Amino acid sequence: MAIRKSIYYWKSDRPHTAANTQASPHDTRMEIEQQLVSYLTMHFGNGDFTITPAGGQGNHITYFLFQDQNKYFVRLENGPERDDYMSVESEIMHQVRDVNVPVPYIHVTDISRTHVPFAIQIMECVEHEDLNMAEKRGDLDTISIAETLGQYVARWQAIRPAKFGLFNPEVLMKDARLEGFHDTYPQYFLLNWNVHLDYLTRSGFIQEAKATELKGLVEDFLPLLQLEEGCLVHKDLALWNVLGENDKISAVIDWDDAVSGDPMDDLALLGCFHSGEVVLSAIRGYEKERILPSNYEQRFWLHLLRNIIFKSVIRVKGNYFDKSELFFLSNPKQKSLKKFTLGRIESAVEGLKGCKSIDEL
Repeated sequence: MAIRKSIYYWKSDRPHTAANTQASPHDTRMEIEQQLVSYLTMHFGNGDFTITPAGGQGNHITYFLFQDQNKYFVRLENGPERDDYMSVESEIMHQVRDVNVPVPYIHVTDISRTHVPFAIQIMECVEHEDLNMAEKRGDLDTISIAETLGQYVARWQAIRPAKFGLFNPEVLMKDARLEGFHDTYPQYFLLNWNVHLDYLTRSGFIQEAKATELKGLVEDFLPLLQLEEGCLVHKDLALWNVLGENDKISAVIDWDDAVSGDPMDDLALLGCFHSGEVVLSAIRGYEKERILPSNYEQRFWLHLLRNIIFKSVIRVKGNYFDKSELFFLSNPKQKSLKKFTLGRIESAVEGLKGCKSIDEL
């Protein structure tokens, strides 16, 4: 099923946007756990094991699995779309590990839904918190972490899949290779672009005049998107998807939105959340491993704009601007997530117009 062919980013574009894969009614949750235990018994036998909910605020239902002296992390995909991207994610993580980037080891991936009505992934449990928590406490050496992340971005860009955009699970299953759904990069970059802007104007988040300005800017810079080949892009590069300690990265996680795209995309994603100082540190790390692409700064601003627009769609749809301070995106350094988001849109515009440099972000 080519569910993701029409998807730019899952949370903004999934067919059943309102589907809740996290909090289920008690009876449904009990049924899921019973099915999970039955499935795990097939794999681990009748030996002693236990499962406990792992929480999390991502796209999946998650559990910790304890068996003998081992602890695993289990993810379930039970959305109505019957998405099969876990198979792609597992292959990506295998390849990323091969280029010396730390990721959890995947033990089992089963998207068949033969024995249970959900896709399941069982992976190594990395016993470190996500670095977003450390940053909120003020404990994180963010500049050093950003430099290491920049190095890792450069390393996983050595992976050069065919075509562009999200990957086709059918090609992976048939030919054991990663191939995007789209023949050209602009086809992916512009996918649902107008839809996203129209939604933001209808919701009152931005004005129609601003949407028209953004459309014109992207059209002006389209020549920068004529790529001969893509590189692996994590597409959700943020500190909550990085596990580690205050000055060390243990694993980069959540590769379930990865695409074949532009070398500046992941660095621009960091710009959706962090200052220019942090982004420039990531760029320094990147340059230790790989030469920056031509027109890298303009491409940075262009991708910052595209990324902050799809993130705005997610934030408006999910009422993120009304969440409590416990919400993972809440940051004591930002008095208002809404103002911060609108400010990043303006920064991208100013950057593309040549009125702002990355260090001023």
